[in-house]
Amino acid sequence: MVAQNFVVDLNKPLVFQVGHLEEAYEEWVHQPIVSKEGPRFFQNNVLEFLTRTVWWAIPVIWVPVVCCFIHNSIQMGVGCPHIALLVVLGIFVWTLVEYTLHRFLFHIKTKTYWGNTVHYLLHGCHHKHPMDGLRLVFPPAATAILLFPFWNLVKLISTPSTAPALFGGGLLGYVIYDCTHYYLHHGQPKTEVPRNLKKYHLNHHFRVQDKGFGITSSLWDKVFRTLPSSDADAKRM
Repeated sequence: MVAQNFVVDLNKPLVFQVGHLEEAYEEWVHQPIVSKEGPRFFQNNVLEFLTRTVWWAIPVIWVPVVCCFIHNSIQMGVGCPHIALLVVLGIFVWTLVEYTLHRFLFHIKTKTYWGNTVHYLLHGCHHKHPMDGLRLVFPPAATAILLFPFWNLVKLISTPSTAPALFGGGLLGYVIYDCTHYYLHHGQPKTEVPRNLKKYHLNHHFRVQDKGFGITSSLWDKVFRTLPSSDADAKRM
């Protein structure tokens, strides 16, 4: 049993500490520490290594996989116009998946030891240390595991020849999302659209954390009425 007023020691590995916060975890995790140096997660060096990912690993690893899936559909006789449509549809579907995961899974409220621990690993760490450049994109090992159920789902709702291109489009949407997310935190946009998108996302981190769940677009926030309407920058998106 841990004392009620548990204090997290930021100089020690965090993952197995945060669960002890219990009900206080929700408030603690949404008080960001702005530093490019991220905390240590695990005492074990292998586990620690698996939590750190450079942003460029995402396109390097997954774009060839996208191409393989699209090529499979082409080999099965799907024409180029149809391929293009399937890829665009996959990207569009991903934007809804992105919004849904962010709103309902990544922002789930927890207060148990293991609930807090898992949430911190999934997304809480990003809100606590939003500028940690090595934990902004999803680790490839975890992505590879999650791809299996998504692939099986796509096969259920499409034909054998169209499923690979549709899945490839969705995976491309994920790559765009992760690279965009990194850029919104560490890039310096010069034009209006990315500059407004950066303001929109940072508003989610530092002002209205229960609104503005879209990363690549505010489309689904508008559809489901989760725009941070109190912020002028959010309204412009």
